[in-house]
Amino acid sequence: MAKAAVYNQTGEQLKEVDLNSAIFGLAKIDASLVHAAARIQAANKRGPWAHTKMMGEVAGSGKKPWKQKGTGRARAGSVRSPLWRHGGITFGPRNSRDWSLKMNRSAFRKALFTVLTDKAADKKLVVVDKIDTTAKTKELAARLSALAAKAGLGKKYALVLAGPDKSLQQAGRNLAAAKILYANQLNVMDLLKYDPIIVADALPVIEKTYLQK
Repeated sequence: MAKAAVYNQTGEQLKEVDLNSAIFGLAKIDASLVHAAARIQAANKRGPWAHTKMMGEVAGSGKKPWKQKGTGRARAGSVRSPLWRHGGITFGPRNSRDWSLKMNRSAFRKALFTVLTDKAADKKLVVVDKIDTTAKTKELAARLSALAAKAGLGKKYALVLAGPDKSLQQAGRNLAAAKILYANQLNVMDLLKYDPIIVADALPVIEKTYLQK
């Protein structure tokens, strides 16, 4: 049975709680799934910014530059030809390219559970009984920093909430070392980067969201 320490907001350890082994205590993990999920998430964030114009899109006249024969020069049909300076680009990057990749839901969930299992086994995952709502960034930063230090977490940590909290989201959006996550929107990249501090009432939301019925 996977376990996690439960702390209060001041960083005092209260007890240990049993975690659902189907999520936080996988007997067999697959690191390749985590790699695939991270690669897919990074690819889906990628935007096709580079864009070149083809021959039909660049500015220029449609008139034939000179007659076909009799000039001694090579044949030319348009000043917008890719062979000409300021002409169209052949096979250049286009903003219509789709970089997104797909992953089966079951494979994504297993990758997510693998990361959570690893965090729990390394004692890099803790539970906090509650977090008082605040809109003050300095106050939330001090609270999370003290909790992370006493719990032995890394330098970067994520507060996992049961649901949207506008005040906490506003207070945490400018924190360099912390991030606010919601229990029903967990992802592999953030869990790899941040050590999770899970609010107690977010645990049943995680189970309800990710465990198949």
